[in-house]
Amino acid sequence: MKIKVIMPIISDFFNEEIQQEITHHAAESTHVGVCNLDYGPASVECEYDEALCIPNFLEKAIEAEKEGYDGIISFCFGDPGVKPAREVLNIPVVGAAESSMLFASLLAKTFSVVTVLPNVVPMIENISKLLGVNGNLASVRYVNIPVLEVHEKEKLKSSLLEEMTKAIENDNAHALVLGCTGMMGVAADLQQKLKERGYDVPVIDPAFAATKMLESIITMGVKQSRLTYMTPPSKVRV
Repeated sequence: MKIKVIMPIISDFFNEEIQQEITHHAAESTHVGVCNLDYGPASVECEYDEALCIPNFLEKAIEAEKEGYDGIISFCFGDPGVKPAREVLNIPVVGAAESSMLFASLLAKTFSVVTVLPNVVPMIENISKLLGVNGNLASVRYVNIPVLEVHEKEKLKSSLLEEMTKAIENDNAHALVLGCTGMMGVAADLQQKLKERGYDVPVIDPAFAATKMLESIITMGVKQSRLTYMTPPSKVRV
């Protein structure tokens, strides 16, 4: 099995960590490829950034299918390009947000997402509505740390823990979702720290969730429905 992880930003800053993280989560037999964009935004923190990243994301996804990859992960919690990619590809495409929210909905009555900045809160709420799990979404909180600074792990974990505790105590969250794919390698530690505070709840890592979701879909031998994601009509596109 070959899966391609497309980081929808122009920087390769996270690529090595992503390669290690996804390879760690994936089955031993799964080959993982990682790439970033040739053109687009430095990070995705608003609808404008998302719009700018989609054209090259689609080009990278089409190229990956031609190279023989079996599935694609859009490695951003805004799930940019997932739906149009499903229309043009014959391999499955998953987003980190939708995968995480589906796992959280399976494991708990309610869940909260803790993300990076207030700019992305409406985007995450909209994804929950499109996915049909908005009734399970207790809240979307943020730590006010930009995407390109989430590599400062101790600062990140401290801020996430406080917001997660508030989500449980104030918003009635029964599960927590990390709302940025850059928040790698902290979920297990946060889950343990919450347990030490008396809250035995799951903390969902979007990188882990997307990897296992895509591997499962590929193993099942299915992909997106052509009744939902119809092939785009033939026309001139410049």
